Amino acid sequence: MSYNYTQWVADLANILVIPPADPNFQIVLPNIIDDSEQRIYRELDLLATIVRDQSGSLTANSRNFTFPQHMIVCESLNVFTPSGTTTNRNAMVPVTREFLDYVWGNEAATGSPSVPQYYAMITDQTIIVGPPPDAGYTMEVVGTIRPTPLSAANPTTYLTLYLPDLFMAESAIFGYLYMKDAGSATDDPQSSASWVAHYKDLWQSANTEETRKKYASQAWTPKNPSDLSTPPRA
Repeated sequence: MSYNYTQWVADLANILVIPPADPNFQIVLPNIIDDSEQRIYRELDLLATIVRDQSGSLTANSRNFTFPQHMIVCESLNVFTPSGTTTNRNAMVPVTREFLDYVWGNEAATGSPSVPQYYAMITDQTIIVGPPPDAGYTMEVVGTIRPTPLSAANPTTYLTLYLPDLFMAESAIFGYLYMKDAGSATDDPQSSASWVAHYKDLWQSANTEETRKKYASQAWTPKNPSDLSTPPRA
């Protein structure tokens, strides 16, 4: 079943055998959400967290560009031509900073038009491009973001709607740590370990499904992996 925020709080409290309105439990809920969401988003690399942002543009005679929103991972970059439009998408090629500094060490454009073809990461949110642009070309950044966390104000997320079992399992793991019931000297030493094992089983099946969504299953298909002989993936 899928969850909204209220249902998730109630079910997690039931698992931990604690009143949902317990003030200390209410205080720790944002930490449980953050721990659960961050782990799942990092481990699964969900297609649902990928966006295409076309709100940024280059500055003439400058190699520098900052992503218009925070990207966890930049997967690809495109520059549109002509300047000021989103008419023609031109894929850019990632290279090293040293290459760009050697070939286009000057900030000035090399001609008109001068459309960047290459980029290099400087920080996790900034790049340099080459050749330097002669105009304010629109940029498209394709990458992974962190969705808005679950909260009373944001009562559902992709995880609570489509991966509710996995989200609850990871929530229970952190919950038992919060209850200090996750060690060999606790009242129920197997509880936390059982939830960890359950999470790993659920993660494996979710990862298989996510791989299928990306057409990255056996032989680059969206099919379930099969025990039968299939052409190996290159």
